[in-house]
Amino acid sequence: MSKLNIKPLADRVLIEPAAAETTTISGIIIPDTAQEKPQKGTVVAVGKGTKDEEMTVVVGDTVLYGKYAGTELKLEGSDYLIMRESDLLAIL
Repeated sequence: MSKLNIKPLADRVLIEPAAAETTTISGIIIPDTAQEKPQKGTVVAVGKGTKDEEMTVVVGDTVLYGKYAGTELKLEGSDYLIMRESDLLAIL
């Protein structure tokens, strides 16, 4: 993973979503059109937080987030999500 030249503001985090599952546990291949959007990813960049709350996640944490949380963006050829820390559900 290369160093990104982006710094989220306030309580926002930049997440690299995990790859979608391509096969089931039993070995059945899932076509691209039927793959579900991943709901976990790795934190790539973290803002400084707000004056009332400091950030609890750090770069490198694997997190769970809501199915439709965040804003999708493409940086340097990779897909990322940017969202508020409050949109995160858990740290794995």
